[in-house]
Amino acid sequence: MDIEKSLIHKYNVPGPRYTSYPTVPFWKNNELSQKEWIDTIRKNRSFFQSNEISLYIHLPYCESLCTFCGCHKRITKNHSVEEPYINTLIKEWEIYLKELDFKPIIKELHFGGGTPTFFKPSELKRLLVSLFDTNSINPVKHELSFEAHPNNTTEEHLKTLYDFGFRRVSFGIQDYSPVVQKAIHRIQPFENVKNVHLIAKQIGYTSISHDLVFGLPKQHIQDIERTIEKTLLLMPDRISLYSYAHVPWIKGNGQRGYDEKDLPKNEEKRELYERSKDLLEKAGYIEIGMDHFALEHDDLSKAMRNKKLHRNFMGYTTKSTPMMISLGMSSISDSWFGFAQNEKSVDEYIKIVTEGKLPVFRGHILSDEDVLIRKHILDLMCHFQTILDENSIIQSFFNDIIDRLKVMIEDGLVLIEGNKVSITEKGIPFVRNCCMAFDQDLNNSISKEKMFSQTI
Repeated sequence: MDIEKSLIHKYNVPGPRYTSYPTVPFWKNNELSQKEWIDTIRKNRSFFQSNEISLYIHLPYCESLCTFCGCHKRITKNHSVEEPYINTLIKEWEIYLKELDFKPIIKELHFGGGTPTFFKPSELKRLLVSLFDTNSINPVKHELSFEAHPNNTTEEHLKTLYDFGFRRVSFGIQDYSPVVQKAIHRIQPFENVKNVHLIAKQIGYTSISHDLVFGLPKQHIQDIERTIEKTLLLMPDRISLYSYAHVPWIKGNGQRGYDEKDLPKNEEKRELYERSKDLLEKAGYIEIGMDHFALEHDDLSKAMRNKKLHRNFMGYTTKSTPMMISLGMSSISDSWFGFAQNEKSVDEYIKIVTEGKLPVFRGHILSDEDVLIRKHILDLMCHFQTILDENSIIQSFFNDIIDRLKVMIEDGLVLIEGNKVSITEKGIPFVRNCCMAFDQDLNNSISKEKMFSQTI
């Protein structure tokens, strides 16, 4: 292995994934009002002077439960739920349009889940027409993407969304081993993936992504090797290689479909990643930030090279809009100055929106300190370096940050030159640990147990 075993044991501690800062367990507004949330959007508009937004749509339904999944979802085979849910999404967007004092320009849209392809193509198109008030979108000016389950994604899904302007699709693969698939309740033959991948390519999708997961129950080195080998037969433009987050105390019985001893741990789990990374890089993939790989021609690689990579609740993105509005149950919006999460129950979400109100139930209004720390953590996650400027707020705990990083500096994982903090190549697998040194909430917390998954 490329990573010393002692370092893996040393730094494999519970820690956030930093899709946001502050992280959700440290949010302070458990009863965020609609007015408080809209006020942060107006503050964003005043500060950035931009109408551009990213739009995330959460489509929560799945026909069966995948036991590795940590997403908010509703399991059902009853497709009569589609129409009322789409109606509610449309209504929620109408409420936003009434509340906002500007007409938003959608630069980025993403369908996530759940399983977006649970919905009929006609229902997805009905939603899109309502959002954009048009039947087609210029893909040069917008980035439209969606997550898809290879088992239920049809040519009609792909063609309908492509005709509307979608050019990116992400197929959830996880692992091709029959033993692993049985353990996580996700039976998905390679032929299904190959078929839908080739249809998408033939239609004209320019960025096809495959989502893989390492650290799954009963997953061994030969399993990940075979999964990567099969993936390389199709050469998707992007690959997400996620670390399985084992958080059964949060997600309940969904992640208890196997024994704890079935999970690869510490250096065994890290070896799964290192071997995958080696195979992908030999095939021409470039490592992007944390957990992502892309071929050189892909926009994600270009954004990495040009230092325009951005990260939000949708993961890494090439579009750095100042605001993300999210629709649907459990979805999280981000105005840069505040976060707001929708109700996590489908029934409650529909009820509140039907009453004409935004379904926000909790969030966080960022302090000036939060905004500054967030910027540094975002720079580390996207570019593996950050500049500690002369701002008095940062200077007030600069020495504390340096003290927390001392061990990582001694281990050759972090380098400090003047006021620049850089993560070395050796330290990239430990980027989350470096970010934790900046995290004031985490370091002021009495208990760090059972909040987060392991960092490695």
